[in-house]
Amino acid sequence: MNSFDYIRPATIADAVAAAAEPGAAYLAAGTNLLDLMKGGITRPRCLVDVTRLPGLDRIEHLAGGGCGSARSCAMPIWPMMKRLPAAFPRSRKPSSPAPRRNSARRDRRRQSATAHALRLFLDTASACNKREPGAGCEARGGASRLHAVLGWSEGCIATHPSDFCVPLAALDATVEIEGKAGRRKVALEDFHRLPGDAPDRESVLEPGELIVAVGLPAVSASFAAHARYLKVRERTSYAFAVVSAAAALRIENGAIVAARIALGGVAMKPWRARAAERPWTAHRPMAPPFAAPPRRRWRTRNPPGTTNSKSNSRDGS
Repeated sequence: MNSFDYIRPATIADAVAAAAEPGAAYLAAGTNLLDLMKGGITRPRCLVDVTRLPGLDRIEHLAGGGCGSARSCAMPIWPMMKRLPAAFPRSRKPSSPAPRRNSARRDRRRQSATAHALRLFLDTASACNKREPGAGCEARGGASRLHAVLGWSEGCIATHPSDFCVPLAALDATVEIEGKAGRRKVALEDFHRLPGDAPDRESVLEPGELIVAVGLPAVSASFAAHARYLKVRERTSYAFAVVSAAAALRIENGAIVAARIALGGVAMKPWRARAAERPWTAHRPMAPPFAAPPRRRWRTRNPPGTTNSKSNSRDGS
């Protein structure tokens, strides 16, 4: 790990000014950043600590009935989602929190049992365009079944590892960003970038810009009562999903009037499946949830494939 300066600014404006300098990086929870620094993948000259900035430690209701969070990344964001009834109860064991302060959690190349996909990003001996633009992509042409199937490019087939960003994208969450030019708001669906010809740029953040809040619109509450998040992993010990999905329905008078669907583990960003949402925009009666399948009854006591002398005998003897 190389030597670096450490700054703890007192205000958001001071943090943005310090982080805009070349070689600076934000320090929030720091777990992922320190791993990258130890491996020599990231070499910041200055760390700007934002864990104690005022105003970034609360969850509040927004004007119009929405919900917003300015919590530090060192704290989980799911309490904000818990304020919405039954909102994604299975997303409480994430592989990462909400978007990181300086960039969403950097790709770890899908930790899995396949040797070809194991930490290519962290292996400095492997070619990776995300780590070193123009170096090539060693994952291409190999065992790439755990890589992107949507939105990938010739330069990168990595996927976005976050869990929470998937349901947040389904609920039309927004990200508030503070920069030298002022504050702007971006839909979380548009916050992460597809690789294109610049896979090293993972988000729309400009140098020095800081995520100061994540918000959910008021309309999200009408979807959260019928919302679920499903994460599929090869083994429970693996943090990242092979694939995940968040689905939310809006029910009125017993009919589905709208649906929102987002997919994880399939692209460099949480993928909003708008084509799958369109058929549900018309009013459709809602089927009873978790309806039990009808029980099958066999004519004999013997299970299928076994022999019964009375029922299977041709002469009936």
